[in-house]
Amino acid sequence: MQPVPDLDPHPVRSRPRRPWPRLVARPLLALAVVGVGAVAVPGATAATIDGRAVAATAANPYERGPAPTVASIEATRGPFAIAQSTVAASSVSGFRGGTVYYPTSTAEGTFGAVAISPGYTASQSSVAWLGPRLASQGFVVITIDTLSVYDQPAARGTQLLAALDYLTGSSSVRTRIDRNRLAVMGHSMGGGGSLSAANTRPALQAAIPLTGWHTVRNWSSVRVPTLVVGAENDTTAPVSSHSEPFYTSLPATLDKAYLELNAAGHSAPTSANVTVAKYSISWLKRFVDDDTRYEQFLCPTPRGTAIEEYRDTCPHS
Repeated sequence: MQPVPDLDPHPVRSRPRRPWPRLVARPLLALAVVGVGAVAVPGATAATIDGRAVAATAANPYERGPAPTVASIEATRGPFAIAQSTVAASSVSGFRGGTVYYPTSTAEGTFGAVAISPGYTASQSSVAWLGPRLASQGFVVITIDTLSVYDQPAARGTQLLAALDYLTGSSSVRTRIDRNRLAVMGHSMGGGGSLSAANTRPALQAAIPLTGWHTVRNWSSVRVPTLVVGAENDTTAPVSSHSEPFYTSLPATLDKAYLELNAAGHSAPTSANVTVAKYSISWLKRFVDDDTRYEQFLCPTPRGTAIEEYRDTCPHS
């Protein structure tokens, strides 16, 4: 059954100035820990995660967690202890409930938030693996069920924004969230929905469509840093008619990247996938948290056997 085309692209507003400027690469201010004592570097703000002392630079108050490594972004869990709560469909409007995953400690401050939509005929269970994976890296994450499993991309985009509004406005975790640091993700039609959401709300800090499907091919009005993830062997949303034109139509001046998964199919993002996770984490950290410590994983262009193709606009602004 072919989905109904979306013929109503959303208008675009100018992207507002971020509350803090994007940062250039710099040495990381550290907190040295010796035994039970600690010596803080001047200018760093000390905090703890699960009993371990860490530091956030004064230059960027949005950094969360210790300095990243390849091992840390590929791990199934990050440095933050997390909890989760169920959002009943009857308790919200604009989407059909979901699950919230969040860091249990706010010792380092508030966090950015990410809403994730499933694809056509799917439920939140198809993207549930991303909830704890991203939350344990220092984000509040909601995976949603849509009002109908047959909802088209534009409707899923509207529901992603409703989920973010719920998180920041009335959820039990709203005080843990910085409402100026929000992002959207989604699989298949949910991926197309993430593009629609980014087009509708240019104040978002990041968008990640995962093997996205959308009848709209031109996204030249998007102003949100976007990581487009496609799959080489995708026959449902072939990269030649979906992910590739999505990427190429995004403005050349935009921070954007195109990741094509080697020998992968349409459903690759619906189960634990190291490649999807590591670059999604890096993209969200870089653009939601302005954390340039993650730039090393995005620029220069990543290579590896799991990657069929990678394009970008490095260096990022």
